[in-house]
Amino acid sequence: METRSSFTKVILLVEDNEDDIALTIRALNKNNLANDLVVVRDGAEALDYLFARGEFAGRDPSDLPQLVLLDLKLPKLGGLEVLKTLRSDSATRYVPVVVLTSSDEEDDMIRSYDGGANSFVQKPVNFDDFVEAARQLGLYWLLINRTPEIGP
Repeated sequence: METRSSFTKVILLVEDNEDDIALTIRALNKNNLANDLVVVRDGAEALDYLFARGEFAGRDPSDLPQLVLLDLKLPKLGGLEVLKTLRSDSATRYVPVVVLTSSDEEDDMIRSYDGGANSFVQKPVNFDDFVEAARQLGLYWLLINRTPEIGP
């Protein structure tokens, strides 16, 4: 039986801003972390990917991303609603979610942690700082952190 640890370490980036997508891809590439990056541009598409439905219906639903980088302000379905849905389903409950947002609002941070976020990171404005943040996120969440094996 194949375990999740033998799957490719996919990062799911949930972001609607094209400039932030490009910046994130550049930062991850600079740290050799973008090989298996999946980008979705709204909350509904994120859930379709995670639950293998809609345009992602052919994807193996047990092959979950190693990490979700989740923006809060998204079209169709906001980041907090995506987080709530992930945490309410036994198949996705333990997928690490890092809220990666431009928000510096204390309320957004509190609601993210209340919703089950594993981390809350404000997007650095400076590119070099963003590259360093991406390096640290990748190192910790892809190499050091461990999550439980969840079966269907």
